[in-house]
Amino acid sequence: MTRTAVVVVLMTAPNARVSRRLAASLVAERLAACVNIVGVRSLYRWQGKLEKSVEHLLLAKTTRARLPALMRRVKILHPYTVPEIVALPVRGGNASYLSWLSNSVKPVRGSP
Repeated sequence: MTRTAVVVVLMTAPNARVSRRLAASLVAERLAACVNIVGVRSLYRWQGKLEKSVEHLLLAKTTRARLPALMRRVKILHPYTVPEIVALPVRGGNASYLSWLSNSVKPVRGSP
């Protein structure tokens, strides 16, 4: 396993254009090593009403150290008032992939 803590960040976006823009920005700025985009149907309560929508789910792979910067960037770029940003820790996986992931994300200043 790599010595860098890896997280998968779940986010939703309203359409393909926004999803691609978010994914491209996060990868280009090295805040995420990879972002997958999947079409989903969402049901949720918003401002007291049940909402149904077709959205895109983004799965961004990054390091725990880069998570705060990734979250700040998503909040700037995202059209939702309250964007979904949920980080899940990665407990294991292909060591070679996790190493590639850690090396693909821009290191935080002062870290090895």
